[in-house]
Amino acid sequence: MSELSFEQMLEESFKTIHNGEVVEGTVIDVKPDEIILNIGYKADGIITKSEYSNDQSLDLTTVVSVGDTMTVKVLKVNDGEGQVLLTYKRLAAEKGNERLREAYENHEVLKATVTQILGGGICTTVDEVRVFIPASLVSDSYEKDLSKYEGQEIEFVISEFNPRRNRVIGDRRQLLVAERAEKQKELFAKLNVGDTVEGTVKNVTDFGAFVDLGGVDGLLHISEMSWGGRVDNPKKVFHVGDTLKVLVKDIHDTKIALSLKFPETNPWVNAAEDFAVGTVVTGKVARMTDFGAFVELAPGVDALLHVSQISRAHVEKPSDVLAIGQEITAKIVDLNEAEKKISLSMKALEADNAGETEE
Repeated sequence: MSELSFEQMLEESFKTIHNGEVVEGTVIDVKPDEIILNIGYKADGIITKSEYSNDQSLDLTTVVSVGDTMTVKVLKVNDGEGQVLLTYKRLAAEKGNERLREAYENHEVLKATVTQILGGGICTTVDEVRVFIPASLVSDSYEKDLSKYEGQEIEFVISEFNPRRNRVIGDRRQLLVAERAEKQKELFAKLNVGDTVEGTVKNVTDFGAFVDLGGVDGLLHISEMSWGGRVDNPKKVFHVGDTLKVLVKDIHDTKIALSLKFPETNPWVNAAEDFAVGTVVTGKVARMTDFGAFVELAPGVDALLHVSQISRAHVEKPSDVLAIGQEITAKIVDLNEAEKKISLSMKALEADNAGETEE
């Protein structure tokens, strides 16, 4: 039997590998952009930065050390320079795809960090697999600017899984909708008309403010913002993020009406005493019409000074003799508590004063 040469024996001592084969190796050298492994073959294996991770800013020396054991996949047995080209990223992605397939089939909730903000949504990476979450599935409400999510860890489910088309779609919205529904259920179970609750202003419109009560939004209508009911522009009074204590005025199905008209602050509670007919009061002209001026006697209490009651002399229109903000003194000549209406007369006060003078 012929004897084998040293070179032949050495050649036979190494295992045979093929493209696509999964092998295990030991790290023998690490550079910022390259990892070298002993894979028990006649040539060392090389993992470039691009075949280790999608993050090209990554310094490989910070994640791999000499002596580490790695499971990798063979891309090319001979890269042209007598070395074996390996990939860690693609093998991880294959495992990741299998992981995501199971998560998709089981409706599993995944958690990952947002790695990229795109015009149409955001991206995360799960086990080296890129997951795209469209803007419409990021939140349960419209968000124009998604930049706040960058670097944030979020939860989502896989709503579409098609690795052949490299299409893996995540959905965060359905989790938020389900969470919100659960919070609504809990809140409605303990919420009652007449309760005083704390909430956060979520949105302000021309007709009112929407207040988040902890998973449920209530509407604070412009007419319920003060006893006076004269808030001209809610946006000047309330701002998103403001914390408010509000009164639950009404609950109808899933709609909640809120109010800042607390019973204890009702200026009409003692109206019969404070604004009795015949009482002389002082107030400021709040607004005017052609038929008269409305005078604020107290916060939330306006009285009408009809144009015919401004003076014993003829007055064509209130603005001829009065101005907004002007302080006037008048006599209460009528009180309707049920309709919350008070009528004033400066003319009657003039007559009273004239009678005293004649005496």
